[in-house]
Amino acid sequence: MSKHTISRRNFIRQSALGLGTLSLGTLGLHANALVPSALALGNPPERPPYDGPNVILVRFGGGVRRQETIADIHHTWCPYLMQELVPRGVFFPNMEIEQLDGVETSHGQGTLYLLTGKYDQYKDIGNRFLGQRFESKVPTVFEYLRQTYDVPEHQALIINGEDRTDEEFYTFSNHHLFGVHYRSTVLSLYRYKTYLLRRSLLLENLDSDTRQQKKDTLAKMESLDYRVHQERSQPEAIEAFWEDWRAQYGESGLVNPRGDRLLTELAVQALHKLQPRLMMINYNDPDYVHWGNPAHYFNGISIMDQGLRRLVATVENLPDYRENTVFMIVPDCGRENNRAVAVPFQHHFGGRSSREIFALTFGTGIAQGEVVDRAVQQCDVAGTLGAVMGFQTPHVEGGVLEEIFA
Repeated sequence: MSKHTISRRNFIRQSALGLGTLSLGTLGLHANALVPSALALGNPPERPPYDGPNVILVRFGGGVRRQETIADIHHTWCPYLMQELVPRGVFFPNMEIEQLDGVETSHGQGTLYLLTGKYDQYKDIGNRFLGQRFESKVPTVFEYLRQTYDVPEHQALIINGEDRTDEEFYTFSNHHLFGVHYRSTVLSLYRYKTYLLRRSLLLENLDSDTRQQKKDTLAKMESLDYRVHQERSQPEAIEAFWEDWRAQYGESGLVNPRGDRLLTELAVQALHKLQPRLMMINYNDPDYVHWGNPAHYFNGISIMDQGLRRLVATVENLPDYRENTVFMIVPDCGRENNRAVAVPFQHHFGGRSSREIFALTFGTGIAQGEVVDRAVQQCDVAGTLGAVMGFQTPHVEGGVLEEIFA
């Protein structure tokens, strides 16, 4: 056997251990850069197994207005959501993003408001113009869950879009009692591409120029996360997931779905193969309206609606999820209704319509057919998920949407 010939099982095992001595040497990285010592990581205390409901948090994202979604049940771009799902759960048509100094209405910020239950002023960590690389000072719901219960990393999932690389790194906060020990894991094309590069460097008999080119590309991609020294390598289950994905779709990127259809496919396959207990899907296609064509926005809402139909059907057909799953569907932000701007449907100016969103929750233990008219806050979502899953959320500033409990 040549040094470049390694079985699939051994590759997955070595990948899960930081690619082993061979790959670390090949990539020119110090072992501790990707695999911190046990002393550095510490040993999290023993935790009980989680036996509560699975939760799927859907970021109905890319920013959507009430006007095209919930304002008229008979004239909506998401008829499945409004006509079939709303009667099955508790609907909050008056959810808002509070107007506070520094609280912006955009995708990264909205995602973190959902994950942390706290409104905050976020600045790009590299001070880039329009940069969206943020860090949370307080724990995410994934960290709360994994600190409370023995939930493995690969069952705390964020499904992320290919055009929002900055959001790859919302996996853990900087809070000293939480952080990397309780991080979530991401499924995305970015993660798949890095997997393919590591796989090629480890398994393929490459000429020196090609090998160097791939090493440089991988190093550039990994450098996007300056906290890489705190990150553990992807779990073996995730490496196996990507190997199955490669067998199905190849490496060209020309066969697999793209955009939000890709996110739906990743989520469905994750439900079958990884059995996540908490999963967040960061839909984003409506944001393509920034290209200037309103049809991108309308079509994006429809694609998310179709994705919801497939997700619900998948859950209802899987024994581990049927009658044991709660959905929470919330936009990251709204959009402006100012028709005078050059590109319609903006959301960066913090106007009223960009702060007006909604929420729907349904599933195991959730009341049905309820519409709650009171004003509620986007930052109420995190505490509500804690109440559903049975973990404390001491750093959340929002409340709990108590009307959801049957």
